[in-house]
Amino acid sequence: MDVAIGLGRYSITDYDETLSWVLEAERLGVESVWSAEAWEHDGVTPLAYLAAKTERIKFGTGILQVGTRTPALLAMTAMSMHQLSGGRFKLGLGTSGPQVIEGWHGVRFDRPVTRTREIIEIVRKVMRGELLEYSGTLYELPLPGGEGKAIRSNAPPTPELPIYIASLGPKNLHLTGEIADGWLGTSFAPGSAETFLGPLRAGAEAAGRSLADLDLHAGGTVWFTDDVEEAARQLRGGLAFSLGAMGSRRHNFYNDAYVRQGYADEAKEIQRLWIEGRRDEARERVPLEMVTDMNLIGTPEMVKQRLREYRDAGITTFRPGLRGETLAERVEALGQLMELVSEVSAEATATV
Repeated sequence: MDVAIGLGRYSITDYDETLSWVLEAERLGVESVWSAEAWEHDGVTPLAYLAAKTERIKFGTGILQVGTRTPALLAMTAMSMHQLSGGRFKLGLGTSGPQVIEGWHGVRFDRPVTRTREIIEIVRKVMRGELLEYSGTLYELPLPGGEGKAIRSNAPPTPELPIYIASLGPKNLHLTGEIADGWLGTSFAPGSAETFLGPLRAGAEAAGRSLADLDLHAGGTVWFTDDVEEAARQLRGGLAFSLGAMGSRRHNFYNDAYVRQGYADEAKEIQRLWIEGRRDEARERVPLEMVTDMNLIGTPEMVKQRLREYRDAGITTFRPGLRGETLAERVEALGQLMELVSEVSAEATATV
């Protein structure tokens, strides 16, 4: 397995610390770093800065929200990052949800899976250096009846630039397996991996390929500790937030993912309590088992065993969230994790 880290939604407010974090990750052998985009900073500008300061580590957007940029602008941005980084850029896309897309961007959250497919088809046409002509359900280029004309990008073609999709629902997972180079997974427990991998595999096979053709990302919080129960209690709040606040009562794709993994009663009750403003009750309602299923908590040997479960489930890139109050503590935890991942990966190689 490779290891990828995230910048986090708020970490780039201190660019000196963020740069130190990424440089340490590069030194330790981390494969890639991913920048989120919610409603603070955009997901590309920080990566351009970091690409200029590093040599080997790769960069991905995790994610840029589809529908908030034109497909051609997405392609231009990705191709610029590809050139600026010396080919180290990966374009990660995701639908987000109506609360952000309609509330923040003022764009209708309309047919997100179809929109994702068409955007990627258009982006790839641009990256291949083709004349941009497209007729789809949501996009038609050039616009009919106007003065526009088909244009070909003047930038050097970049057909090798990989595109990843962050997907949770079955239809979007199927699309990911069908057309993407990689999957950005969240809300994932190795014990219920088929909830995600089944639709991914079906999509890949429908396109005449296999699941092995995709780089599969998933992970969780890594917390080295002897007190698993206390750590799980402290992580309850984040899980309750995902279940209750990451969407409306009608649309919460994270909640739906937990429902499909066997936590239907708990997920719906936590959501109800959160929406009603009973936040402390919602946090207390999160089962500790649910927390430990989704994260890697315990002694180094316990974390190592959990890493084996991710490896055996088919995850090719592990994405950790690392506990630590300071940069030094996070770097120490990352170094320890990298050693464990190396050992787990060597075990797999030895059995082949």
